[in-house]
Amino acid sequence: MAGRRHDPERRQRIIDAAIRVVGRSGIAGLSHRSVAAEADVPLGSTTYHFRTLDELMVAALRQANEGFAKVIASRGGLEDPRTDLAAELAALMGEWLGGERTGVELEYELYLAALRRPALRPVAAEWCEDVAAPLSRRTDPVTARALVALMDGICLQVLLTDTPYDEAYAREVLGRLLPRNGRAGTGTRDAGGTGSRPVPPAG
Repeated sequence: MAGRRHDPERRQRIIDAAIRVVGRSGIAGLSHRSVAAEADVPLGSTTYHFRTLDELMVAALRQANEGFAKVIASRGGLEDPRTDLAAELAALMGEWLGGERTGVELEYELYLAALRRPALRPVAAEWCEDVAAPLSRRTDPVTARALVALMDGICLQVLLTDTPYDEAYAREVLGRLLPRNGRAGTGTRDAGGTGSRPVPPAG
């Protein structure tokens, strides 16, 4: 019993359990009791580490947000000024959505829970800022935020309509947000996203 009382990883186990509960039963199934049962800890342990359910959801959302950040870090393409930014972002989304779909859905479920739980909104905003920060170094802050909003919309459409992700479409529409003098590949685009048709000059 002494070994169970000395459990320095218990807080992390509770967060992991909360994420599993949401993944299995949705936000509606999340409670201190359900998480305690999932983590195999006394109910008092969950309320000791997280006084309110909102505190637990904040920790779960912050951990879930790491999914997309890990995909960005693993590719490293956003840091290279020679890369086609639209193509790199489209490929990032493809890799993320092409992974374990339950994890992606879970991340968005916690993210969208911020609509009704104000305590989650700063964490949701952190995710947007963390993604926009490296994009700002490649373009400008306003365009970076617009790119993040568009990526959010594309991902939500894929998840909500259960349609396959179209990387060529994503590359095309993301490229339309970038300044013409920015690096969006070769400076040419076509409707299929292949970049083979020159953009006609203004006027």
